[in-house]
Amino acid sequence: MNNFFYVVNIIKLNAIGSTNSYLVDLSKTSALDDFTVVIANQQTKGRGQQGAVWQSVANKSLTFSVFKAFEHLSINQVSSIAFAVSLGLLKTLDKYQIPDISIKWPNDIMSQSKKMAGILIENKIKQRRVVSSIIGIGLNVNQEKFEKLPQASSLYLAGHKKLNVNDVFERLLEALVRQLNRVEKVDISTLKEEYESFLFRKKMVSVFEDTTGNRFNGIIRGVSTEGQLIVEIDQQGHQTFQPKELKLLF
Repeated sequence: MNNFFYVVNIIKLNAIGSTNSYLVDLSKTSALDDFTVVIANQQTKGRGQQGAVWQSVANKSLTFSVFKAFEHLSINQVSSIAFAVSLGLLKTLDKYQIPDISIKWPNDIMSQSKKMAGILIENKIKQRRVVSSIIGIGLNVNQEKFEKLPQASSLYLAGHKKLNVNDVFERLLEALVRQLNRVEKVDISTLKEEYESFLFRKKMVSVFEDTTGNRFNGIIRGVSTEGQLIVEIDQQGHQTFQPKELKLLF
């Protein structure tokens, strides 16, 4: 392990229900160092966005959570965390020459239109400031099959070679630290523009479904600084949506 990681406190577990839940509970009883990481060989109750379940495979996937403290991050800039984490994942996949990588709003990392990684971010807010975040990452590394998940993929399936899971973890963690350290140093618009450049199905006609089950066509134009998806809808112009308000079907 190179010198870069000597500043990171890594807690390794064999099996745990959820690394995010473990780190949330730990933060309630202990003062955590910045970039404290909990990584599990197997996660049995992994959580995804909007209550989804993240499936992991021992020794073939990465499931870990990172604690990041902030000193002066306004609640109005909270989306910069998701932008930075997504970029950290993308830069890591790019190093492995994974083809056609993109971000399916809000936090799914794709390769060739198949999901390869997911992100779950839980923020602690106090007096309209983001005090800290716990960032959960699930990345498929060497899985060869996905039962009943035809839209899932892995680094192995996309790159056609097996990888050392620990090496992938070190590269990814380094990228995440570098990107998260930008959050309070660069303007949110810079991170947003970089995030948007990888946005899945941007400028393409797509089918969406709202909370009432109504389906409609629209064109993704970008995201707002608040992290809302901007969709151009015929005869309605540009509309913004929160993650729970809209589902991208195809």
